Amino acid sequence: MDATKGPEDVNTVDVHAAKDLLDSAGYRYLDVRTVEEFNKSHVGNALNVPYMFFSQEGRVNNHEFLAQVAAICQKEHHLVVGCNSGGRSLRACVDLLNAGYENVTNMGGGYSAWVDSGLAGDDKPAEELKTACKFRP
Repeated sequence: MDATKGPEDVNTVDVHAAKDLLDSAGYRYLDVRTVEEFNKSHVGNALNVPYMFFSQEGRVNNHEFLAQVAAICQKEHHLVVGCNSGGRSLRACVDLLNAGYENVTNMGGGYSAWVDSGLAGDDKPAEELKTACKFRP
């Protein structure tokens, strides 16, 4: 059996490369932000499966994440995975790789970088589209 995958095994691309992948045939966008973040604004045609939830105790892992992804994505699907700034999506990619998904790509910088790059195509101010994140510079 292969060794357990880690963050160094994840293919991370910038938002422009991610958009190119999504514009090509066969790639789906998996948004791993919370439902609240996703509902604020998201990449077009995105699938939303939260990797973590916000709770009174802080962020907690979604223990059903892999099962929820498996319900909507097959292991051979090509996925671009994104969150708010790139941290949760990197961890989600590691979990997906270890669960047997082979074609996962992390979108570096997350949805905040997508908005900052002008890819959101929304007429709202960028600050309204992004979620405040204490981990974001």
